[in-house]
Amino acid sequence: MAGAVMNGYAELVEDARRIVRTAEEASAIRIQVGSATCEDAAGANEVFEEFKKHIEAAGRSDITLRRTGCTGRCSREPIVGVLVPGHMPVKYEKVDSAAVHKIFTSHILAGKPVYENILDNAAKEQELPRYEFLHCSGGRCGQGRGEGAISSVLRRKLQQKGLSEHQVRVTDSSCFGLCSHDEIGKNNYLLLRPDKVMYRVTTEADLDEIIAKHIQGGSIVDRLKMQEWGVGERFFDLYGDVAFFSKQTRISLRNGGVVDPESIHEYVAFDGFQSLAQILERGDPQWVIQEITRSNLRGRGGGGYPTGKKWLDARNAPGDIKYIICNADEGDPGAFMDRSMLEGDPFSVLEGMVIGGYAIGAHRGFIYVRAEYPMAIQRLETAMLQMRAHGLLGPSVLGSGFAFDLEVRLGAGAFVCGEETSLIHSIEGERGQPRVRPPYPSQSGLWGKPTVINNVETFSNIPVIVEYGAEWFRQIGTEKSGGTKVFALTGKVHHTGLVEVPMGTTLREIVMDIGGGVAGGKHVKAIQTGGPAGGCIPEAMFDTVVDYENLQRMGSIMGSGGMIVMDEDDCMVDIAKFFLAFSQDESCGKCTPCREGTKRMLEILERITSGNGVPEDIGKLERLGNLLRKTSLCGLGRAAANPVLSTLKYYREEYEAHVVQKRCPARKCTALIHYAINPEKCVGCTACARACPVPCIDGSLKKVHVIDQPRCIKCGRCYAACRFGAVDRK
Repeated sequence: MAGAVMNGYAELVEDARRIVRTAEEASAIRIQVGSATCEDAAGANEVFEEFKKHIEAAGRSDITLRRTGCTGRCSREPIVGVLVPGHMPVKYEKVDSAAVHKIFTSHILAGKPVYENILDNAAKEQELPRYEFLHCSGGRCGQGRGEGAISSVLRRKLQQKGLSEHQVRVTDSSCFGLCSHDEIGKNNYLLLRPDKVMYRVTTEADLDEIIAKHIQGGSIVDRLKMQEWGVGERFFDLYGDVAFFSKQTRISLRNGGVVDPESIHEYVAFDGFQSLAQILERGDPQWVIQEITRSNLRGRGGGGYPTGKKWLDARNAPGDIKYIICNADEGDPGAFMDRSMLEGDPFSVLEGMVIGGYAIGAHRGFIYVRAEYPMAIQRLETAMLQMRAHGLLGPSVLGSGFAFDLEVRLGAGAFVCGEETSLIHSIEGERGQPRVRPPYPSQSGLWGKPTVINNVETFSNIPVIVEYGAEWFRQIGTEKSGGTKVFALTGKVHHTGLVEVPMGTTLREIVMDIGGGVAGGKHVKAIQTGGPAGGCIPEAMFDTVVDYENLQRMGSIMGSGGMIVMDEDDCMVDIAKFFLAFSQDESCGKCTPCREGTKRMLEILERITSGNGVPEDIGKLERLGNLLRKTSLCGLGRAAANPVLSTLKYYREEYEAHVVQKRCPARKCTALIHYAINPEKCVGCTACARACPVPCIDGSLKKVHVIDQPRCIKCGRCYAACRFGAVDRK
């Protein structure tokens, strides 16, 4: 830290850590309440105020109550974390006013966790263990190898010492960002909680020493301890033992649910802006681009274009004025990655943008965010104000002489503005429509100047790559795609939320291991990836690893990262119609193939699902879909037919059942459902007739009832009302 920039940064870090340390030293117990759009809608503000009342009533100045960003766990909000020094952290779900009182009186005051409210982990039905080993065995490099695996050896040694899982637990987790092999004789990494110690273990003797000295003796084994081990330290401190979290590798989401998103001091205290200070001190923009290129980071918002190449093209483009843009226009149904990252950790994204601006030679940047995201906008504005106050934005960033500033531009909700040339037109004040490329934005973009556009997740990775190195980031992913990918896991799955996993993770691991499988005991049928322009992938292909090329080969796309799980009750024809209706409604109308093609395809699908389809319709859908792929102006139009073409490829029999047999196998398409009363089962209770809103059911008490088919509106109330199974649904 000999240079002027690093000296200025060191002063900033010292002030931030002093402020954070003072707050931590004043508290014996820390209570964290998630605060984001979904948490607040579920009552997080009321929970926060209720805890505040209890703390004031108890007169406890040693209890710190704080807000954090979204954890990404959307199944049951809000989530409350309780940290007591020397004890395992506890996460609570289903927290309301009554639960607050019980948690405060039982756990905070009496030291007894409320087990019925603990987030889904092994501690629900038993005492929390004194220690927990988290072992990196979920990544590709650390797959367990049976009884010879170091995790198995560790479990066996703990049993031999008489230490049960109630005392010490061993949990297999996902990648720590370190190369772990799960074999004796090679590097393995074990995170021991609650002491937050990362050990590098290679032999059985190392395990014996850790058990004897740390577990039984309470002393850290310094020779095996790693001083610094990666970006996930603070996240695993609070969330690592829950299956939903421990199977993930958090890089983009590293601060979500842990750091106060409105405190620049907390961000700086956890090495925030260190990467920016390093590159400004180095003074070599070309080195930044080389490092990003070597990392194999690809754009996380669409087709996966190499980020380093895009930055290099913009830097080499002639001209003194250049721009950098963050695309936060998130319009996919079921997607909430950008919103959660901006609400939970805006500083990481902004730091990535400043680094990008320095690398390409830009002095001005824009964040194009949906106006429907008020909390994200507010936290971005707050973060930028704090950055300007501390010299991280403005005429001389960190005293380096590099001038750079940012501003937020609001989108009006047009889906097409997620396409980069449409977004540029919108910022310029024009109608959001795409233009023909080339020239590409890196050559001629905003106001005709070279422009780099990356999405929120891409920028959030930049500081980590600079801090830990391109090689570290690249080894986490696949040969062609470095790092991790964030997915919004939704639909018919037990645990919905934001999921971040290494590139190369299989769909089955995401859906079954992290998502917990399909809810309600149903069978998983398909998963739709990439938003409305993505394809539907059948369960038979879930063992395919996730990367850009594999998804494209299966007829889908990565997109921004939406994942919607479907079960046996979903009709794939109806699913295709839903997504195509969205694309048709959002088409900007500039090019004929998209404007007219999506409309004609939607008309055919509506005909099929209403029972009026003919065999020729299936061939027409395929021809129109392929025409859209080849001739539409922008990527959104070219991908609009993916839901139809992929379901035709994998579920053609469902289309044929709709067209030929006039039947919906999943019984979702109302016009193709037929209700009839079985005379052998009907007892004449009149429940069906009383439930019918038309009414169209004839029959008197204790007499067999009959449905008047022409008058039946297929509402299904008779089917639901019958307690004797006399109403057949076909």
